[in-house]
Amino acid sequence: MALNCTMQNVTHLRDYKAKAYDRIFFNRQELDAILNVYGRMVAKGEWRDYAMGDTKEQAVFAIFRRASEMPVYRIVKRPKLANKQGAYAILGATGQVLRRGHDLKVALRYFDKKKFSVVND
Repeated sequence: MALNCTMQNVTHLRDYKAKAYDRIFFNRQELDAILNVYGRMVAKGEWRDYAMGDTKEQAVFAIFRRASEMPVYRIVKRPKLANKQGAYAILGATGQVLRRGHDLKVALRYFDKKKFSVVND
């Protein structure tokens, strides 16, 4: 039984793999740091849900108080800004930059300093 493999198929497979790795996402150490903060805030009752997304330019970890709302915070990784302002940013609900930095763990300290309180409606 002969294997029918043409150069066109090999090229297509190579292009597919290149596109799959062309996207930006958080690595394991970054996710551990983010999920550590997220877990503490869930235990306090402040946050209830999250979502993750990625594009060619950035990775986003969005944090929600309720699943039906807009994100309260977004943790963004943009490697193109690594040499300028820092690859990591914490954005508020309206998109304002709350903290920016070259090191994710330092940027995540924003949540340690901020005093959170539950407001009952």
